[in-house]
Amino acid sequence: MGVSRRDFLKISGGTLLVGSLGVNLDPVKAYAQTLRIKSAKETQTICPYCAVGCGIIAHTSGGKVINTEGDTDHPISEGTLCSKGQSLYQIVNNPMRLTKPKYRAAGATEWKEVEWGWALDEIAKRIKQTRDKTFKLTSKSKIKEKQPDGTEKEVEKEFVVNRTDGISHVGSAALDNEECYMLQKMLRSWGLVYIEHQARI
Repeated sequence: MGVSRRDFLKISGGTLLVGSLGVNLDPVKAYAQTLRIKSAKETQTICPYCAVGCGIIAHTSGGKVINTEGDTDHPISEGTLCSKGQSLYQIVNNPMRLTKPKYRAAGATEWKEVEWGWALDEIAKRIKQTRDKTFKLTSKSKIKEKQPDGTEKEVEKEFVVNRTDGISHVGSAALDNEECYMLQKMLRSWGLVYIEHQARI
């Protein structure tokens, strides 16, 4: 059935007219709003995708997320969400979503599911091994040095660097200032110099 713009305006105007002529639509609106989230626990949270920090209301029931929507009281987003934030419900309830780490050994063709404790210990062990193997206390560099006669001469000098060139780090746009501060302190304490950041904004 085709509805022209004129017909659409007539229908819309009729609906508004019915509402303004004393027909109380509040019970219908209230029922429609509580239908999906009736008896659900409401939790205010922040979208995990980028550094904007949009507010999300998550409704849970029986330990499962049953609805997510923008938080209209949030000072940053005022209830609006981008397409990724709007799809949060589908990502949380995706049967293909990984909930445990997977590991593929060197030379293996299959991934196997491992426990979080083992995975984190393995990551820490490999970071330590790489750092110990590639850590440099000093590094030689050529610099121009002024001579007593006023000329400049290129000389090789050794400088204390205390760094590793074997590890790099890419940050996340979802980190807030405090997380970035702590992460930088940790990475610099390891001696990393290749520290990068990715942001979609």
